[in-house]
Amino acid sequence: MTAAERTAESEPCFAGKRLLLVEDSAVNMHIAQLILNRAGFAVETAENGRLAVDMVSASEPGYYNAILMDIQMPVMDGYAATRAIRALKKQELAEIPIVALTANVFREDVEAAKAAGMVAHLAKPVDVQKLLTTLRGVLACR
Repeated sequence: MTAAERTAESEPCFAGKRLLLVEDSAVNMHIAQLILNRAGFAVETAENGRLAVDMVSASEPGYYNAILMDIQMPVMDGYAATRAIRALKKQELAEIPIVALTANVFREDVEAAKAAGMVAHLAKPVDVQKLLTTLRGVLACR
């Protein structure tokens, strides 16, 4: 077992938590889903921002604990999707923590993610330890 696999093993904090993973690359989606499932998350996926907004809009408050959002996607990019989620009428849905998961890593990219309403920014390729540490913080795990 590699160090990354040991790092991603199920954690009590993540058990029963549901994430929405928004990613247009099937390979990236598959890898992230494996890491997140191994950490204990239930993961649902969307391949573009429009679908993510629709899924969140149709969900009950508390259904998704957080969203991992790619930035560059077809149909609706991650910034627009985040702004649309933040504008939802149900406040509990509008306040779901959204984490940017993107190859765009310049300072202006981080600032644009925060300006759109994202609570954190993670670079691709994904560093498993940083991903899990960020999710612990977003979900207020100890």
